[in-house]
Amino acid sequence: MGYAHSHRWSNPSLGTASITGERYTSTGFMEREWNHIWSKVWLLIARAADIPDSGDFMVEDIGTESFVTVRQHDGSLQVFLNHCPYKGGRLILEPEGNIEAFWSPYCGSKWFLNGQPFNASEVILPSIRNDSIAGFVFMTMNKNAPSLKEYLGPVWDDWKRYKSEDWVRTSAASVSVNCNWKVPQDNSCESYHLPTVHPQGEYWIEHDYKQCVFDWCDEGHNRMAIQMGAPAQSLRDKDLRIDDQLASMLTPWGLDPSDFVGREYETRVALQKAKREQAESKGYRIEDLDDDQLTDAYHYNIFPNVTVSFAGCEYVSMQRMRPHPQDPEQCYYDNFTFGAKGSENDADLDGLGGKEWLQEGRERQFFTYGDRLMNRTIADQDLSVVVGQQLGLNSRGFTGVTLSQQEHRLQRFHEVIDQYLECPK
Repeated sequence: MGYAHSHRWSNPSLGTASITGERYTSTGFMEREWNHIWSKVWLLIARAADIPDSGDFMVEDIGTESFVTVRQHDGSLQVFLNHCPYKGGRLILEPEGNIEAFWSPYCGSKWFLNGQPFNASEVILPSIRNDSIAGFVFMTMNKNAPSLKEYLGPVWDDWKRYKSEDWVRTSAASVSVNCNWKVPQDNSCESYHLPTVHPQGEYWIEHDYKQCVFDWCDEGHNRMAIQMGAPAQSLRDKDLRIDDQLASMLTPWGLDPSDFVGREYETRVALQKAKREQAESKGYRIEDLDDDQLTDAYHYNIFPNVTVSFAGCEYVSMQRMRPHPQDPEQCYYDNFTFGAKGSENDADLDGLGGKEWLQEGRERQFFTYGDRLMNRTIADQDLSVVVGQQLGLNSRGFTGVTLSQQEHRLQRFHEVIDQYLECPK
């Protein structure tokens, strides 16, 4: 038993929504999504710890809109539409940095960090409603939206347990990909693909869906709790061993991988015990976490486009799929990782075992899929299949997605899309 077993979500009944190719290829469907989903919901826009000082900012483009999140002199955060109210040009073209004031490169108008104009007779910069949880900054263009806490539902309480407000960025990549934003988001809503797309993970994360906990809630989000820190049960009659990835989980906590040869399935519990004993001295804050949360992957899909995965108590990864402004068959895929205080020394390990992103640095990388890899094995493997999926979704022979029972979270994701399109909020 673990936290997910004892804190089950509502899991509302599922319908039989048809997931057809037009959802991924139609310009008309993309426009409906913009009008009834993107402009109505809460969207993850920044990470508070990445903009610690007054004037620090982050810019994100979502569809046809651009937003800038900026730290105020009083320590608060504000989000603004990133355009000049007079001529429409972008105020800031860099993805992140520091400014003393907003300035229009076309008309020369200036605004203070809080959006107030230098010249009292000029207009105020339009600000966007925002709120934060666990260090993640969300914003909504919908003035009538519920509070962020109400929107997230059970996610709010789950995330607060990790005390991740000050976890710092360890890598950041934004990739232009030739597929609809829902293709990679679909894949993050199920574990069906693990054995084929991520076969190497079998040595350190459970691949049997029957050993996982799947949940979805009335608010539209879903969760997967998957055992990590030990080989999958499917390896019992195969080549059972401690691979480099599992070894890299053990060594930071003083556990010798060679001690577990012949008793590989004892590593997860050993890790939980070691973390419980050593975490406080290393700087981790785990007092609110159950033992399974110290090792296991708690994977959250936040509607519509974000996946946040807590990898035990040490790291969290964020995947965000942003729609292209014009083309439904393109998107922007963001992959960020953040480390807890206490995890910074892992980057000095001789064997990173799949955690090479720890040495990438905090600077955000921008590139087009195919030009290079992200240096994150799991994410690179995921992107290796999405372009081919998009091509197949265009085929006249494709009549709709066929889902297995373990893909309930994917079914739920598309039903929530339909709810927004049919009953705009």
